[in-house]
Amino acid sequence: MLYLTLASKAYARNLQFRGAHLFHNIASAAFGFLYASLWIGLGQDHSLGEYGVQGMVAYIAFNQAALWITTFTSNGLGIPQSVRTGQISLDLMRPVHLFSHLMAREWGQLAYQFVYKSLPIFTLYFFLFHLELPRTLSSVLSCLLGLLGASYMSICINYLIGVTALWTTESNWLYWGNYSLSNLLSGFFVPLEWLPDWLARLAWLSPYPYLLYVPSRLFLGLGAGSLLWGTLFWCLLLTILCLSVTRLLRQKVEVQGG
Repeated sequence: MLYLTLASKAYARNLQFRGAHLFHNIASAAFGFLYASLWIGLGQDHSLGEYGVQGMVAYIAFNQAALWITTFTSNGLGIPQSVRTGQISLDLMRPVHLFSHLMAREWGQLAYQFVYKSLPIFTLYFFLFHLELPRTLSSVLSCLLGLLGASYMSICINYLIGVTALWTTESNWLYWGNYSLSNLLSGFFVPLEWLPDWLARLAWLSPYPYLLYVPSRLFLGLGAGSLLWGTLFWCLLLTILCLSVTRLLRQKVEVQGG
């Protein structure tokens, strides 16, 4: 019940900014339309492999909508700001685990972004580009599980970024470094199989392909459900890392604000 309350409070807080967030949707949809238009142009002279023009348009449209729940997670889950203000000391004293506390709050944020950002953007692309939805129930479930796992991994990664604020006064570079690597290695805009071989192999050694590439392949019906084993592996590994680093940070609380 506590975690549901935390998530619902985060969701309700964002409802106050729906008007402002409309401009985010317009900008995001415009970028996605630009990316899709580039692939439509390239498709006039190239076959675009197993995707084809329509498949690549669907790939871009799905990725652009999914960004809001798999990539645009709160910077460090708010931990750096808590360290600067001293709030982190109170957070660690609460009778609830810091990771689960911040994760529940972030799930509320992502739920809001899914309803008010991902769904409207995807709906617009659905009618604009005449997208095809997955044809089987198993494909739909696999895609949803892939998105759910991707969101959880993004939460974990940003939690690990956030706790570095206990050791450094500036962790923004980690957030933007993670964002840049995600754009490059997650298959956003360019499918992984079209990257240089060495870069594609490097990508599969990281969790990034499971943030966008795997859910997109499942959405298009081009990937097997066995890809979700990789998602599960990274979810478990990142969970262990988050729990382990929480024990460590309890031994080193350096409050910058007082």
